[in-house]
This record gives sequence, structure tokens and C-alpha cells, in this order.
Amino acid sequence: MSRILLCTDLDRTLIPNGEAPESAGARVLFRRLAGRAEVRLVYVSGRDQSLIEQAISEFDLPVPDDVIADVGATIYDTNKSEWGRLQAWDEEIAPDWKNLQPADLQAGLSDLNALHLQEPEKQGLFKLSYYTPVTWNTPAARAAVEMRLQALGVKANLIWSIDDDRGVGLLDILPASANKRHAIEFLAARYGFARCEMLFAGDSGNDLDVLASPIPSVLVANASDEVRRDALALDGDLYLAQGGYLGMNGNYSAGILEGLAHYHPRYDRWLREQL
Repeated sequence: MSRILLCTDLDRTLIPNGEAPESAGARVLFRRLAGRAEVRLVYVSGRDQSLIEQAISEFDLPVPDDVIADVGATIYDTNKSEWGRLQAWDEEIAPDWKNLQPADLQAGLSDLNALHLQEPEKQGLFKLSYYTPVTWNTPAARAAVEMRLQALGVKANLIWSIDDDRGVGLLDILPASANKRHAIEFLAARYGFARCEMLFAGDSGNDLDVLASPIPSVLVANASDEVRRDALALDGDLYLAQGGYLGMNGNYSAGILEGLAHYHPRYDRWLREQL
């Protein structure tokens, strides 16, 4: 059986931490799949290393072969045990920041009073993270940040989101080339996977760069109507999990397995044999 590079988002994709119910046994079946020799498992997440390790323990997830963390700013090779930062990826994205440090970018943004630096553990070598007012993500605010970064000669990827629990906005500033799609394609090239040997699973707006790409992708059934609508408007190689496959509901890991059977039918028989 040919190899497969199986890449998946974590929160509300593999991790069942949304409002929708999880299909009983789906995560166990996913874990068996990840244990197959031809499967190279990659977690693709906005979480940092410590939060990803916490999720692996809390939700009994398989240990991946690689981790794309910090929304694409960091890649780790786990070797199934110790995590090693992939220096080749650092070298790939570093030119966007012109060898500047996060502190240099922070100084250039210091006059924007709406930006409040997040805790030290939430910063990274190629990730500068701020809290903002929830209403601050406007074209004018984005232009203000971009203007100051451009003055530094920096090419940046601005990622805005909201922490609903705390009622604050979040802004992550990364190198322009640090994104989920580029990181996945980087790993595919590094390990010699053809596009037909790849699968990505996601659920949210920050997955759209992959969902809109030629990478075979599945949007799990528990994705919001808004994300589903946005994904359908894009020209990607996309499958929408519907539920019903193997009696499962298509949410979370059940949706990943449904997408796998859609793009790689050879796994359908194996999956059915596991039930």
C-alpha cells in the first residue's frame, strides 16, 4: 500500500471540543489508522508545543511524526518521542523578517496603544502575539499594523481571532510564508510525497488556505455554516464530510476517516474490517 501524508488540524477537527457530538469509537479507529507503517501523521495547529502535548495526553491522541505548530511558524519532528525543531523550516521563513527579532517588530508597533503583548510563553522565534479589543480587527487597524511592518522591511502574515472565553481579540504576527499550506507542502517535498498521497482535515477559517488549495482536503461535518460556505466558494480539492459513513456522524475524527475513504478508497475495506 502506498504511503500517505495525513495532516489534520486539532481543535474541533481531531479533538472533539466543539458543541457537536463525537461518534463513539471514531477516535480509536483513527488511532489504529495512525499506527499503520505507511501513514505519516502530521498535526497542524495554532497551539504551541506544550498545549499540543497536553491535548495528546488529555484526548489520548496518537503521537504524530511531525507537528506544524503556532499556525505554521514552527515545525517539529517528533521521532515519536523527543521533539526537535526543524531548522530547515526556520531557514525557509526567516527571510520574510529580514533577520529581525520579534523585539524589533514589537518596537516598531509600540505606538499602537490597542496592542497588548501576550505572555512570554505565547511568543516564538517567528511569532509575535498580541491581545487587542474584540472590535479592533478593521481595515484601518490592519492597515496601521501593515504600514509599520512594511517600514521595517518585514513581510508578515497577520492572523486575527477572538478568545470568546476571555472576550479579547488575538493578533499573531508571523512571517508571510509561515502558513499551514506552505508548511504542509514543505513537509511533502521534504519526505517525497506526491499530492495524490496527501490528505488534510480542518474545520475553521484558519484552515481555508489549505482547503482552498490543490491539496486533497476534508472539511469535517461539525464545521460552522459560515466556514462551509466560505470553503465552497473557493477553488480547492475539497470534500465535505456528510456523516453516514460506517454509521458515524462525520464530526471530528469520523469526518477525517470519511474523507480518507473518499480520496483513498483502498482504506475503505480496512476501515470496515476494524468494526
